[in-house]
Order: sequence, then structure tokens, then C-alpha cells
Amino acid sequence: MTGLFVGKPVGLLLATWAALRVGFVSMPERVTWRQLAGTGVLAGIGFTMSLFIAGLAFPPGPLQLSAKVGILCASTVAGLVGWVWLRGGSRAAG
Repeated sequence: MTGLFVGKPVGLLLATWAALRVGFVSMPERVTWRQLAGTGVLAGIGFTMSLFIAGLAFPPGPLQLSAKVGILCASTVAGLVGWVWLRGGSRAAG
């Protein structure tokens, strides 16, 4: 759960910061770091590959089931938190 819910946003923010710092990209005018963070949280919804890897990594049974439940829970939480995060940011902006 931590990998999807925390790792994805942190990775996306660090990669964006590094790309900006090096000069590979420029920040669009109306985009804020808060919006980028919310988008990073929403990236935690990406559960398809995680489920595939869990199916390969663990034999059928309780461990695989636990991994799949954790992945689906993290994706659900990421979707809800990301929606609330971005929804709150849009209200604050205007």
C-alpha cells in the first residue's frame, strides 16, 4: 500500500523537480506544486501492473490474496484522497 499511495507521488514530484532543475521542461503557467502533488496521489490508482506482479511474485494463497487486497485498498484510497486534494485546490483557487 505504501508503494502506491506514498511512493508514486514522491517519485513523480522528485522526477518533476529534477526535470525542472536540469532544464528539460518548464512548469506550465497555471500549474502549481499542489496540483502536481494531487496528480501524483492520483497516480497511485495504477493497480493493473501491481496486480500482475503480485500474481507472479506470490504463489496462489493467502499471501497473494493479501497483496491483491492491499493493492486494491491503496488504489481506492489514492483515488479518494487525490480527488479530495484536487477538488480542494480548485475551490481555493477560485
